[in-house]
Amino acid sequence: MKNSFKFTALVVAFAGLAYGANAQSNPASTTKTASSNGVILSVGADAGIPTGKFSDSYDWNLGGSVQADIPVVKNQLFVTVNAGYNNFFGKSNINGTGVDQTNLQLLPVKAGLKYFPVSHFYIQGEAGAAFVLNKSDFNFDNSAAFLYAPQIGYQFALGGKSYLDAGVRWEGTTKFNSNVDNSTVNFFGLRVAYAFDTK
Repeated sequence: MKNSFKFTALVVAFAGLAYGANAQSNPASTTKTASSNGVILSVGADAGIPTGKFSDSYDWNLGGSVQADIPVVKNQLFVTVNAGYNNFFGKSNINGTGVDQTNLQLLPVKAGLKYFPVSHFYIQGEAGAAFVLNKSDFNFDNSAAFLYAPQIGYQFALGGKSYLDAGVRWEGTTKFNSNVDNSTVNFFGLRVAYAFDTK
């Protein structure tokens, strides 16, 4: 129930952001994306809400990422490369045991495709690896795990060659410890980024 409420709040926040940014968008812009000729770079803030067993020990996450969108098909299809940082905040006094969960720090590196079926709206899929930066705090077998992240989003024109890129995704990993069922990292995430065309 708590996670459903948190996810609903995240979606409402995204919708509010989309509405507010759309109201300030350049109405003269008719292109589907910022540009089809140059690489689009974006720098953004990431936040999320853990799901499944992962939510038993963690409340939320906060981080940032940089992304490059490399054009493949004019105004429609891009190859993406993304790298970032996520800090998952551990819960205090888990299940009344008096134990505080240590924060988990991950460095995700992803690549994928970003497709615009209609003007400004995109569907994105990425895969890659998540590296644990504080492995010594956990009993993980692996320093990295495979990750996958389907996402939908919208690119709002800010004027010139600048855009606000806002997306909602679900991100998951394989196990960091092969002997522990709940050593996967799963969460619903929101990314809000400033994007600009390099050409």
